[in-house]
Amino acid sequence: MFLPKYPDSPTPPPAHPHAPTDPAPARRSGLPAVSVSTGAVVAVLTGGVVLTALLTAVAVSAISVAIAAVVLRSLLREHNRR
Repeated sequence: MFLPKYPDSPTPPPAHPHAPTDPAPARRSGLPAVSVSTGAVVAVLTGGVVLTALLTAVAVSAISVAIAAVVLRSLLREHNRR
């Protein structure tokens, strides 16, 4: 009842079931030709400049806070000694 049914004579599978119908185009050696639009280049450069400016602003702010902390600590230490 639940036994599988096998065909009487097995047929061999086709030689190449997924063979392409058109031959592949010939590849040239070397680097592939890449076309990049001017807008994409401008966008990447602008993003790089903005990110660099933000990183510089964060670094300058951190240095300023560190210097202010050292100066305040020094002033408080001098005030407590008197």
